[in-house]
Amino acid sequence: MPQLSDFEGNWVLTRQILHSDGNKARFDGHACFAPEGVGLHYRESGELVMPGGQSFHAERSYFWRAEGGQIAVAFEDGRPFHSFDPLSPAASHWCDPDDYRVSYDFDAWPKWRAIWRVQGPRKDYEMISDYVRSAGQP
Repeated sequence: MPQLSDFEGNWVLTRQILHSDGNKARFDGHACFAPEGVGLHYRESGELVMPGGQSFHAERSYFWRAEGGQIAVAFEDGRPFHSFDPLSPAASHWCDPDDYRVSYDFDAWPKWRAIWRVQGPRKDYEMISDYVRSAGQP
């Protein structure tokens, strides 16, 4: 299973967002894990294509760090998001009134996947993100 330092570098990122009503969105872009402080600064950037075909630039940023045998993920402003054990890679995050649950799949490392299931009064979707090392990355 990967350690925090194994994520460092550039990744091609593709994402499907499957809404319970049958609508689908897609994200195509890149992610970068760069050393910063005691961990890695995660940044993703790309094009989000909505169900009707409308597209726009989208980006997000998190901080990943090793913490007690787990990987702790924080929002860009430092607030805790979730933590997971690479040997049992699942976690949850409650953002009232929505429930976010993630499972990571590292079985085909260095290809990996994050599957988020989000449910709440106005949210009901699954988001599947696939990561592949960028060309030239070890």
